[in-house]
Amino acid sequence: MRRAGGLRTLEAALIRSGLGPVAGVDEAGRGPCAGPLVVAACLLAPKAYDKLAGLDDSKKLTEAVREELYPVITRLALAWKVVVVPAWEIDSIGIHVANIEGMRRAVAGLGQRPGYVLTDGFRVPGIPVPSLPVIGGDGAAACIAAASILAKVTRDRMMVELDERLPGYGFAGHKGYNTPEHTAALNRLGPSSEHRRSWRNVREAAGLRPENGALDAADALLATGTDDMISEGAEAVVGDSRVATDAAHAR
Repeated sequence: MRRAGGLRTLEAALIRSGLGPVAGVDEAGRGPCAGPLVVAACLLAPKAYDKLAGLDDSKKLTEAVREELYPVITRLALAWKVVVVPAWEIDSIGIHVANIEGMRRAVAGLGQRPGYVLTDGFRVPGIPVPSLPVIGGDGAAACIAAASILAKVTRDRMMVELDERLPGYGFAGHKGYNTPEHTAALNRLGPSSEHRRSWRNVREAAGLRPENGALDAADALLATGTDDMISEGAEAVVGDSRVATDAAHAR
């Protein structure tokens, strides 16, 4: 598709073909070692509202612009849904499965059934309507860009709240990604209940036994792609953890 039509090119073509309305799906929080995975689905009206002209990949927008667009999207969208997958569920089923399941739940939760679904990056089986994976979709389709903003703003707000509940880790600043500040706090305080024990660096900080390196590498690859930063590991649930409670997360 030519990019001359902007982020509406692909959606407009589908609508002209009688496949609308078109919903976009995207997630935030695949790479971090702490906090939830947040998935959003958004069904935009065919009309290209001027107030949504600033839509773009959420990672390319400033926090202020994302916060400004969030209420506009929720007001003008035909339907939207945000799904939160907590850290414990990610540990139970793995990040890639959690991502796919979150996308299914988000589409199913839309108040209006889409005629077509565009997903960011990879195919999502189990969606009950035709769908298409779009590489770099949050920068190529307006509905995916809108979903990415809904997911990113929701997750960032949740991480700020977690920072108040679990002080010391700096969640409000790094949002759970593996920054040097976060790594230092993780090693100093030990993992909190919001850390993903299936991530290698969290297991190491908790004093857990090493897991299969091949599994770590495979899930680490699946965890990358849409987030700026990369997790240190991924799936492989273990039973003997040293994870602090919310009330006593500092050792």
